[in-house]
Amino acid sequence: MEIKGGNLVSQIKRLSGRILAQILAEKNIDAFNGAQGHILYVLWQQDGISLRELADKTGLAATTLTSMVDRMEKAGLVCRVPDKNDRRKTLLALTEKAKSLEKDYMLVSDKMSDIFYEGFSGDEIRQCEAMLARILENMKKYS
Repeated sequence: MEIKGGNLVSQIKRLSGRILAQILAEKNIDAFNGAQGHILYVLWQQDGISLRELADKTGLAATTLTSMVDRMEKAGLVCRVPDKNDRRKTLLALTEKAKSLEKDYMLVSDKMSDIFYEGFSGDEIRQCEAMLARILENMKKYS
C-alpha cells in the first residue's frame, strides 16, 4: 500500500488557500488575507494573548508570526498592549476594526467548511477531524 497522506495534506492546503482567496475576493473582503484570518480567528476566540500563545495556537513559528503581526498592526487589525499582571510581557489585542470583521470571516469560514466536507455525513466529518487531530498530535511530538 502506498502511503501518500502528507502529499494529500499539502495539496489540500494549497488548494484551500486558493479557494479561500477566491471567496474573500468574491465577497470584497480585503482587510485581511487567509493567513491573517487564521490569526484573527484565534484572537476572536481569546483576545489579549501573548505572541508565544498565539504561536502555539496557530502552529506558526514566532519569527513568522512577528512579521505577520507587524503587518496586521500597520493595517489596524491588532495592537500590542502591556500585560497588566507582568510588565515584561506584551499581549496582542484586537482593534475595533478587527472585531467588526468577525461576522464576515465566519461566513467565509462556513463556506470553506461546506466545500471541504461536501458529501460527508456528520459521522464522517467527526471521524475525519478525529484522525486529523491525531496526525497533528503525532507531528507536534517531533517539532
